[in-house]
Amino acid sequence: MNRPVLSLLRLLHATLSARALGRLGDALGVALFHLARARRRIGAINLALCFPELDEAARRRLLRAHFRALGRATLQETISWWGSRAEVERLTRFEGEEHMAPHVGKPVIWLAPHFVGLNIGGVRVSVAYAPAVSIYARIKNPHLDRLMLHARTRFGQSELYARHDGIKPVIRAVRRGLPLYYLPDLDFGRKDAVFVPFFGVPAATVTGLARIARATGAVVVPCITRQAGDGYVVRFYPAWQDFPSGDVEADTRRMNAFIEDRVREMPEQYFWLHKRFKTRPPGEAGPYA
Repeated sequence: MNRPVLSLLRLLHATLSARALGRLGDALGVALFHLARARRRIGAINLALCFPELDEAARRRLLRAHFRALGRATLQETISWWGSRAEVERLTRFEGEEHMAPHVGKPVIWLAPHFVGLNIGGVRVSVAYAPAVSIYARIKNPHLDRLMLHARTRFGQSELYARHDGIKPVIRAVRRGLPLYYLPDLDFGRKDAVFVPFFGVPAATVTGLARIARATGAVVVPCITRQAGDGYVVRFYPAWQDFPSGDVEADTRRMNAFIEDRVREMPEQYFWLHKRFKTRPPGEAGPYA
């Protein structure tokens, strides 16, 4: 994403309503479905692995719906980048805040899986509960990288640490009472990961949720963002009981099972274009070759 594209996005944000951005994003998603062949192939493989009960035509419809949802989120995310506090609050509403209320100011981890509204939800919670802390993977495109950092930290002096910074500064922030917006459901390789099922397929999954919870005494409050109408809903779920259990693999299985249940509720909104099953158990061929 270069400067002219960012300039165009800023112009769209300045001239279009959230509803109009969403409708234009739908069209963008359909175009990307036809043009982004490599990503479409990754998505098709992931859906075939996770939804073998669906025939190919049904999975293709689901993938097309995913591209539409992703296109919509991409354009509406400009509100999170450049919109006012009031615009951000109008775009995204909360559900289940009663589950978060008892933990304000205490160590808490928001489990935030990779649904298409993830970044929009992250900015919204920073408006209401800042300062917060999060971990991010640097984006190769420097313009987009700076923009994402700006968006996630522009309300309330939230803290953002790169993955290569390690976990220690994050643990210190959580111990100070900053809620952690945590995104542990991508394939980051074998380091600090175990193979646990995701839709019945062994998936290399980082064990950080249980390890950070144990190190900080934090409770886990899942925080899921979904597209709804012309905007988004950030829903807080009840804090997990008996977590961590002392069995890191069992805790990581529990996390994946919870995410899988949420995906089944809105499968078109989960981020299917990532090589979630790239890292394989020894001797097993990868599905994306």
